[in-house]
Amino acid sequence: MRLLVLGGTEFAGRAVAEAAVRRGWEVTVFHRGRHRPPAGVRSLLGDRTAPGGLAALADAAEGGWDVVVDTWSAAPRAVLDAARLLADRAARHVYVSSCSVYAWAPPAGYTEDAPLVTGASPDAGQTDYARDKLGGELAAVSAFGAERSLLVRSGLILGPHENVGRLPWWLSRIARGGRVPAPGPRDLPLQYVDVRDLAEWILGAAERGAAGPHNLMSPRGHTTMGELLDACVRVTGSGAELRWIGPEAVLGAGVEPWTQLPVWVPPGSDLHDALHGADVSRAVEAGLRCRDVSETVADTWAWLREAGGTVPPRPGRPPVGLPPEAEARLLSR
Repeated sequence: MRLLVLGGTEFAGRAVAEAAVRRGWEVTVFHRGRHRPPAGVRSLLGDRTAPGGLAALADAAEGGWDVVVDTWSAAPRAVLDAARLLADRAARHVYVSSCSVYAWAPPAGYTEDAPLVTGASPDAGQTDYARDKLGGELAAVSAFGAERSLLVRSGLILGPHENVGRLPWWLSRIARGGRVPAPGPRDLPLQYVDVRDLAEWILGAAERGAAGPHNLMSPRGHTTMGELLDACVRVTGSGAELRWIGPEAVLGAGVEPWTQLPVWVPPGSDLHDALHGADVSRAVEAGLRCRDVSETVADTWAWLREAGGTVPPRPGRPPVGLPPEAEARLLSR
């Protein structure tokens, strides 16, 4: 199989490229040169947002590709320009989208048929994350058609090379030891996907000719908040003491779910239904397999240590994590 990854040097795209190399595929990554590409790939440089920025891609397209994977998250017109260029040079297009494309707030158990946000366009400039992602879906389908387009509506993605900083923040904070505020309840069900499981599913689904939208994350309740944070304590060996605090107390302290306490959102809320409540039966039927949370945490910690303990956040993304003064307020409750 011949694979082209648009991006392929950071998080999700990198995992796809690395998984394809392990499968023995011929892999090309098209990127801006800001990060070192994975070993074993062919590297093409270009900036898809600049005039003529796709020239290297056009020049290298002789013979074409079996699959192109695009993870773009900004202006949909960048997806459209690349997809139009590749429509007669690649057999299938995979666009890594997001469950954010559903109209807010989708109820727990929502499927791929749930209503979508409005106002998205395939040739739009950058607007907001939800409309940009849906615009990217529309762009892919516009160029490749529905039968050749696989739309991967991912949820929370964790694992090595995470450049949003959610699991790295928890690992770094717990590694420092001491009392750590742990937002409860301990048995709060979580739903996410390890980036490597995402990558393997994408390659397998593309190989089988899958098409259309698929919610892509673990089954609901794959792990819990307690299991996630306990794994962080184990792998760091810090001896940190988790102080469990009920959701009412967390919210009463003015702490922002999801951002200041990454991954966590209060039970029974629209946020929890939307972020940890998707129906993923379509993806499971199409081969999704999810590793245990302990493996995701351990491998992310190993990567984080190799990276020096901290990683720069992805440009344009808001910072995550609990400021020291907010932590002190929580621990005093």
